[in-house]
Amino acid sequence: MKTDDPPRKKSVPKKGGGGKNSIKWALKLTALTFSISVSLSFISSQTLENVGYILAFSFLAGFILLGIAFDIVGVAVTSADARPFHSMAARRVKGSIQAIRLVRNAEKISSICLDVIGDICGIISGTTSAIVVARMAADFPLNLLVTQLLASGVVAGLTIGGKALGKSVAIRKKTNIVLFAGRIIYFFQAIVEKIIGKGRRDAN
Repeated sequence: MKTDDPPRKKSVPKKGGGGKNSIKWALKLTALTFSISVSLSFISSQTLENVGYILAFSFLAGFILLGIAFDIVGVAVTSADARPFHSMAARRVKGSIQAIRLVRNAEKISSICLDVIGDICGIISGTTSAIVVARMAADFPLNLLVTQLLASGVVAGLTIGGKALGKSVAIRKKTNIVLFAGRIIYFFQAIVEKIIGKGRRDAN
């Protein structure tokens, strides 16, 4: 039986919007990575000139661990499911709302953690190891080329091995890791809100 109802028009998705947003996001990440890496490289090179070897190696280890930690968060956010956090939010668990936001913005968060922070930590680790090796070659009878190769190999091995181990932990413990990251964000948000509230009270 035929009907006189007009055929429904198919909704056509708008073209170009996603591409423009992706380009803008990529440009923002590029500018952010450039500015942070240049600033931290300058600070690290200036700082390491006047510190001892223990502090210099601690500085190097700190950046390696920081890169691994953010890599774990990036993988966990990408693989996590938002449903457990909705249940936690209903019970008013601290950090659960922030965890939901992390999962909803998983693509951007993973880009920041894996690309921006990861690349910056890699750059700073390489710069730091080069500075430390140069100082060691000047203070001790060491071959500069051999020492540089060994230092580069150790830094690369620790970084890659740590991230490989961290990825398996991130996938197995993704909910706990994302909730932990959400609690850190909640903690800093609470501090900022207290400072802003105190400033407003003082102004009044």
